[in-house]
Amino acid sequence: MGIERPFWRAIAVFRVASLLYAAVLLAQHQGYAEPLTGWLVIGVMGLWTAAAIFAYSVEALRRWPLLVLDLLVAVACLLASPYVEGARPSGEGAMPVPATWIAGPVLAWAVHGGRRLGTVAAAVVAAADLWLRVRGTDAPVLINGAVLLFMTGVVVGHVARLAKQAEERMQRAVEMEAAQRERDRLARDVHDSVLQVLALVQRRGQELGGEAAELGRLAGQQESALRALFIRPAPPPTGVTDLRPLLMRYGSERVTISTPATPLVLPGPVAKEMAAAVGAALDNVRAHCGPAARAWVFAESGDGTVTVSVRDEGPGIPAGRLEEAAAAGRLGVSQSIRGRIEGLGGHVLITGVPGEGTEIELTVPA
Repeated sequence: MGIERPFWRAIAVFRVASLLYAAVLLAQHQGYAEPLTGWLVIGVMGLWTAAAIFAYSVEALRRWPLLVLDLLVAVACLLASPYVEGARPSGEGAMPVPATWIAGPVLAWAVHGGRRLGTVAAAVVAAADLWLRVRGTDAPVLINGAVLLFMTGVVVGHVARLAKQAEERMQRAVEMEAAQRERDRLARDVHDSVLQVLALVQRRGQELGGEAAELGRLAGQQESALRALFIRPAPPPTGVTDLRPLLMRYGSERVTISTPATPLVLPGPVAKEMAAAVGAALDNVRAHCGPAARAWVFAESGDGTVTVSVRDEGPGIPAGRLEEAAAAGRLGVSQSIRGRIEGLGGHVLITGVPGEGTEIELTVPA
């Protein structure tokens, strides 16, 4: 991944710097009885530093064989320290030949596999380091180096894992945004051309009747199918739902659904109840206006609310009819529609003029 490149470059710089530090310590002859053997170890460290920097720069080579070999070379160089220090016991605080260079594989394992693998590599190197410190000496054993190795593996591994997750999320967000932009562009183009032509064919076919009416019905079906296709959204965030696909399920040659190009995002339960209320309103249209009655559903959002209007071309609602229905126990409007929406903290506005159809406006907080 691209986010790992800075980590690998930083590890390369660390390897070179720690190699130079080990060479300076050896050049000062601090506690080393066999400096020639020490320079041989330094030579091995130098060759592996060059090889590791190149190998880790190639993504295809960053696999288990390289990681294991890196760790084995570091441990081998570390275990060679007694031969450089000579037969005498190491004094308290004596620095092994590889010095800080042995942390390179720990960093590599942490970047590759996160804090767990970083901890495993740190445990292997720290065990070898502690074994050298307790071997053949009664001096107090310092565990500072082991603690630092474990902290390095955990912290660097955790940061590397967070960086990878952030890059993955960013990539998904960019892909979703690009897909949504392309979907919106296609929806605008189709709406400005194909959908308008299909709506015109549907309307004119119904006016002409006969075979033209059947052609208009088919055009209406295709219009609904196209609308559903182009508003199919990318998956919304967890816990929320786009209301538009729920409304498009009610579309048919008799029911026209109009929604905005952008998602109508509501909490999942609220979106389902809103869609159910719209379905109940359409059931009323079929029950009171006949199965051939036309209906229109318009959805929009604004000022922190989502509003859906259901209009029909039926006979309208005479004054007092809803109150009479509720008193007679017919609770379709009062419970299935008004009760649902008011239970969500919204409100319902019903406008019915005899002979001019009915409009039911459902509004809920977004």
